[in-house]
Amino acid sequence: MKIAVASEGRSVSPHFGHCANFNIFDTENGWITGSVSLSNGDREHGCVPGFLTSSGVRLVIAGGIGGGAVANLNSIGIDVIMGASGDARQAVEAYLAGNLKSTGALCSEHQHGHEHGHNCHGHHDGHQCHHGS
Repeated sequence: MKIAVASEGRSVSPHFGHCANFNIFDTENGWITGSVSLSNGDREHGCVPGFLTSSGVRLVIAGGIGGGAVANLNSIGIDVIMGASGDARQAVEAYLAGNLKSTGALCSEHQHGHEHGHNCHGHHDGHQCHHGS
């Protein structure tokens, strides 16, 4: 299975929609068998799910992510783990070991003017987080 981690370099990005790159890990039988880092570039929010699907991704790990993005990813067969932080590879290893669970925290009320360093927990620019069930 391929797992994409929304990242800032080698670290989990706090915001899926504004990540600099995706670290994509090939996994098999609970082990990482390879990885590649792909730039998020100038992709619009709506283009990312197709980009991930064409890369063979079946799971996304992110720090924060909006409900619309989760719904879009889920609709094309990509599961989402939200609330991760730290090193991207370690997040995947924790998931594979059964130690990384989604927090259920959805980011909402996104405004395209907020900064890339935006953290879901900062509640800047009218941004709010809602905790799912």
